[in-house]
Amino acid sequence: MTAALGPRTDARRHHDPSVRGFASDNYAGAHPEVLAALALANEGHQVAYGEDQYTDHLQRIVHSHFGPGAEAFPVFNGTGANVTALQALTDRWGAVICAESAHINVDEGGAPERMGGLKLLTVPTPDGKLTPELIDRQAWGWEDEHRAMPQVVSITQNTELGTVYTVDEIRAITEHAHAKGMKVHLDGARIANAAASLDVPMRAFTNAVGVDVLSYGGTKNGMVFGEAVIVLNPDAVSHMKHLRKLSMQLASKMRFVSVQLEALLAKDLWLRNARHANAMAQRLAAGVRALDGVEILYPVQANAVFARLPHEVSRRLQERFRFYFWDEAAGDVRWMCAFDTTEDDVDAFLQALKEGLAR
Repeated sequence: MTAALGPRTDARRHHDPSVRGFASDNYAGAHPEVLAALALANEGHQVAYGEDQYTDHLQRIVHSHFGPGAEAFPVFNGTGANVTALQALTDRWGAVICAESAHINVDEGGAPERMGGLKLLTVPTPDGKLTPELIDRQAWGWEDEHRAMPQVVSITQNTELGTVYTVDEIRAITEHAHAKGMKVHLDGARIANAAASLDVPMRAFTNAVGVDVLSYGGTKNGMVFGEAVIVLNPDAVSHMKHLRKLSMQLASKMRFVSVQLEALLAKDLWLRNARHANAMAQRLAAGVRALDGVEILYPVQANAVFARLPHEVSRRLQERFRFYFWDEAAGDVRWMCAFDTTEDDVDAFLQALKEGLAR
């Protein structure tokens, strides 16, 4: 008989845990409560491919947030969630209207188009947000066989520019899209931060206002890996289970994705994490506003601060803190806060920025 595996590991730490940055909330580790949930699910055997008790229980938790008609399909990552969701909403000749700055357009390596076979119809926006009027720039030509047919409007909450749609703004979009025969997808990679910013339940700006399918983000909110496609309107989609498998997003050991989502959603961990990240962004923005030579580019409504400052100052600052240029030619940068960003992290960054500007 084989002895039970003990806790011994030969793994070693290969990084300095004291190093902090503002590049992305993906840089953060996992929340301790999520790690504890993974350990809890690890004992014994469970049926594979989503027939496990954790995935079953997750459905009841999702119902508590999004209503009894909602169904969650755990997946590996955000790109997989978006591509699978959009395929479920479109025909082979269908197109998706989105903001020019949308993640599905600029940060997914062409996956929606190459892997999903979708045509993206983009619209420039001043603040990352679509409106009915902006949607109409691409919402035409349904009977023109020479043009991909607009079938879906995809919005991101909160947006790639850190702005947040209000409940009424999303309601206006869904009503407008549905009136034209289109469906609505919401990329919720940072949906928790948006809900915390608006101080409303997530259902208030999703199923309650007519969103058909949601890509629910967990990784940026404290999970190790994993997201979920949440079908809010079953009549809007077709063959989600088959599309998830076809899109290479069906996890064999799905319990380890589901239990992380449970850890976030069963109580208020998702909201605690998001509120903290948002608060750190506000602290950062307040400190930046007190400095000459830095311009904040967009309203700070979630956990991102976009700023413009001298290129050489950013380069020196990057020697101490990791962050990304958003538009290097213009000197625009993005600073992200995470659930584990501390006040000391923010204050140290602000001090280094102040010193860099004074040189």
